[in-house]
Amino acid sequence: MTPESIEEIMRRVHLLEIKARRLARETFSGEYQSSFKGSGLDFEDYREYQHGDETRFIDWNVTARKDHPYIRTFREERELSVILAVDVSGSSVYGSSQLSKRELAAELAAVLAFSANINGDKTGLLLFASEPILYLPPAKGNKHVLRMIREILAAEPDNPGTSIPAASDFLLHTVKRKAVVFLISDFLAHDLKKPLSALASKHDAIALRVTDPMEKKLPRVGKITLADPETGAQTTVNTNNANVRMGFERLSQRHNEGLAQLFKQQGIDHLELSTTGDYLPHLHRLFKERTRRRNS
Repeated sequence: MTPESIEEIMRRVHLLEIKARRLARETFSGEYQSSFKGSGLDFEDYREYQHGDETRFIDWNVTARKDHPYIRTFREERELSVILAVDVSGSSVYGSSQLSKRELAAELAAVLAFSANINGDKTGLLLFASEPILYLPPAKGNKHVLRMIREILAAEPDNPGTSIPAASDFLLHTVKRKAVVFLISDFLAHDLKKPLSALASKHDAIALRVTDPMEKKLPRVGKITLADPETGAQTTVNTNNANVRMGFERLSQRHNEGLAQLFKQQGIDHLELSTTGDYLPHLHRLFKERTRRRNS
């Protein structure tokens, strides 16, 4: 990277820090805290067994001494480990308006990381493309958050493909305790069912899908060349042809519907967030829905 590009990234990190800190402090801190449970249970005390208690919590040593069944009681561990798994593949640099999908992903990650930081939780980062590129273990502190933002914006993978299976497999083998995993990607990939199922079975997985309007609907601008930023494949299409535009829109819609159905089947909360839209109402809705389910 050139000194100029490094300077530009640091300028963007600084601006993003100001915005994300404010949102985390004023908007999401309380909602974040009420939306996520602790990642485990800590032993608290013993008490006599009562009808309906889980028999697996009976402590047989204490029971033998007291000559009456006793169980172990636990308190919820409040501190979370939050993992931000961010897709930095070739398609992430696309954006038809002010923000690219990568920049939107960085902003989402910043808001979530600062919210976690305010609530005393640790945040880690996994950057991935065709393979895992960088892993920063969960830690606390503003300096750690700023480094994560910088790494997201500056990532330049050698192979720009996308492999969500590789990212999921890495997390399953690396993050031993249950964590909240935000998977931030455009999900323009195949063979997602098995890795998402495995990830959701161990961690509290949440999918944040970053999209751009031009990926859903082609404008009528005559003949254009479309290039796949991950494979380099190119094709020329005539966007004046109504059938071409309609076919493209239907393919996009089927892909979106398929992803939504897959997330639902695997019990994964998910949002679709656009580079040209306001993500705040969507995050509010996600946090409130999780709080409602937790308290019901």
